[in-house]
Amino acid sequence: MTPRTIDSDAVATIVGQYDARPEMLVQILQRIVQQHGWISDAVIRQLAGELNLSRADVHGVVEYYHDFRTEPPGEHIVKICQAEACQAMGSRELTEHANRVVDQDTTLEPVYCLGNCACAPAVMVDGHTLGRVSTERFDAALAAMRGADS
Repeated sequence: MTPRTIDSDAVATIVGQYDARPEMLVQILQRIVQQHGWISDAVIRQLAGELNLSRADVHGVVEYYHDFRTEPPGEHIVKICQAEACQAMGSRELTEHANRVVDQDTTLEPVYCLGNCACAPAVMVDGHTLGRVSTERFDAALAAMRGADS
């Protein structure tokens, strides 16, 4: 499971890599999520101070972009496309199925386009995009994901 706290020294190091430039906020947030999986309230406060921005400015950016989580994710992240092409091919039903079968170590996230419309419905499992995902194929992908942990 992802740790519930993020080391402030690690955040300061990331900010330093971007010379504490406020216009690099999105890139700094991306790096924090890449390394830690999420952005805590303490990190928002720290970034506001180090970048000379208001907490509202930082919080607004975090809330605007869907990849910036404010809660620690599970060990695995599964994204199911909810765009029109995927909905037409069954992503709503797939999402209902996923809500029933994923465990607490898996974060299930709706997304609005994985760029795989020709192979709808599309799913991303731990960064790997799958197309034409049925409930059976979804279950197989989960089993493979869990098997990779062993």
